[in-house]
Amino acid sequence: MDQDMMNMFAIAAGTLAIPLLLFMASFMLWPSSLIKVYYWYWRRTLGLQVRYADCGGYRFCYSHRGKPGLRPSILMLHDFSAHKDTWLPMVKYLPKHLHLLCVDMPGHEGTTRTSTDDYSVQGQVKRIRQFVEAIRLNRKPFHLVGTSMGGTVAGVYAACHPSDLYSLTLICPVGLKIQSESKFDSRMHDVEHSQYTLNIPLIPSTPEEMEEMLKLCSHVRFRVPQQILQGLVDVRIPHNDFYHEVFMEIMSENSKYALHEHMQQITTPLQVIWGKQDQVVDVSGAAVLAEALPHCRVDLLENCGHSVVMERPRQTAKLILDFIISQQSTESASTKKKS
Repeated sequence: MDQDMMNMFAIAAGTLAIPLLLFMASFMLWPSSLIKVYYWYWRRTLGLQVRYADCGGYRFCYSHRGKPGLRPSILMLHDFSAHKDTWLPMVKYLPKHLHLLCVDMPGHEGTTRTSTDDYSVQGQVKRIRQFVEAIRLNRKPFHLVGTSMGGTVAGVYAACHPSDLYSLTLICPVGLKIQSESKFDSRMHDVEHSQYTLNIPLIPSTPEEMEEMLKLCSHVRFRVPQQILQGLVDVRIPHNDFYHEVFMEIMSENSKYALHEHMQQITTPLQVIWGKQDQVVDVSGAAVLAEALPHCRVDLLENCGHSVVMERPRQTAKLILDFIISQQSTESASTKKKS
């Protein structure tokens, strides 16, 4: 009897040990695979489903949750070299009944990448409009959110297609003429003087460079294990040539100040969210937008850097939702006065 019990415990221990050993081996040898599984699990937990939209040979990949309802649908545009899962920390704090869509930007993650595509800001705006029309999102005005590069695209989209939008949130957008120089700007001077032989700070190729990029983008200091840093780099390295191409496009003369050149044309109700300790795009950009568009709402976040969605997900979700609700209240009050 004692021998049988010992055998049973040995089998049970072995059964538990195998998945644990597999997990440890995956963590040590294939951290990038674990990162992908992590995002898949988080999407499932939050109720997001991945879908594809085909448009004349071009395919968009996006995740979505909920259905159109009383509140406007929310479309989210991520930043440079990121993907639709960038928004997961914030989605966690948004009501489940809201209709949310997070799309992979042109050429990023699951969306089609071609060598002939136009990855300038204007080119990306055209592609996002193509996506919006393909899924018929603009049958009813929707709320558009964009962060960093996605913020520039969102702002130019609002200037070019105002009838599509109910309201707009720009989070630390690039593309403005700002007098104050950020830490990233200073580093880019060195890169430009070297004729781009030095690595661009936002395109890491080693765990050490990845750690430096995270420090540059985030005021909050996250402790990231070396294996996770390696996994993050492994996921990015196959795409670094593409990221370099996109970076050069959005920094070109036609795109570098695209938001600044279009901001006077933005008539959509606008909210600007910015981290006060942003080292990539100086927070003074918020004042530039506020001066050009006096009726916009500006929310500056304390102890927060460029990665607002990662550093302050709960607060950002609340600010966006409050802004949408306030716009609906204003619209309702205006309608009552007219009647």
